[in-house]
Amino acid sequence: MTVFLRERAADAVEEMDRPDCDPLKLDRSYSRFRIVNRVVSGWNGIYRDLLRPVLASRSYPTLLDIGCGGGDVARRLASLAAKDGLNLRITAIDPDERAFRFAVGTKSNQGITFRQAYSSELVAEGRRFDAVISNHILHHLTSVQLQELLHDSEALCRDVAIHNDLERNVLAYGLFGASAWTLAFGSFILRDGLTSIRRSYTPRELQDAAPLGWRVEHRTPFRNVLVYRPGDQQ
Repeated sequence: MTVFLRERAADAVEEMDRPDCDPLKLDRSYSRFRIVNRVVSGWNGIYRDLLRPVLASRSYPTLLDIGCGGGDVARRLASLAAKDGLNLRITAIDPDERAFRFAVGTKSNQGITFRQAYSSELVAEGRRFDAVISNHILHHLTSVQLQELLHDSEALCRDVAIHNDLERNVLAYGLFGASAWTLAFGSFILRDGLTSIRRSYTPRELQDAAPLGWRVEHRTPFRNVLVYRPGDQQ
């Protein structure tokens, strides 16, 4: 890797994370994540390869989306499951009141429940889900918060936990910067997207940071998918 992006920009701050950020730009960003995630996040393939086999084995499958933001990934997975005839029930949580407000104010698929909460609250309630997922939250966390999230995920999942995140990569940075400008106007998409890549892990870094039993699957385009199945050992 070149000098640029050799190290994680762990202390960089994304505009959306600032409590005083422009609320109109924030809502536009949540709205446009539906497009961004359809293009770059790879959930169709993750659903097909990792989620569908688990969910299809259950009569009434359940899924938890941690840090759901505006809820677009939860809605996408609900649509994919419905096409497969699965009676999927999704709980989508985010501790940020602004994300929760946007999510519940957007028309949602049947079977999705949005809640303003931390994963630790659901652990304390004794909740369990067949699958636990997140999208683009690992790079936001401190090392302590990362361990707490993965510990919570182990406690909450019956069959699989999948944390999908960006890979820090020079080519990914350049391609996103060249293409995301069409969504940049009036939102935080471009600036925060580039900051997210700078804050993200390489596959080796993420594997080294993960506890025993978690493994990184490197996926195209520029994805780190951290996977846990109860009973697995590295």
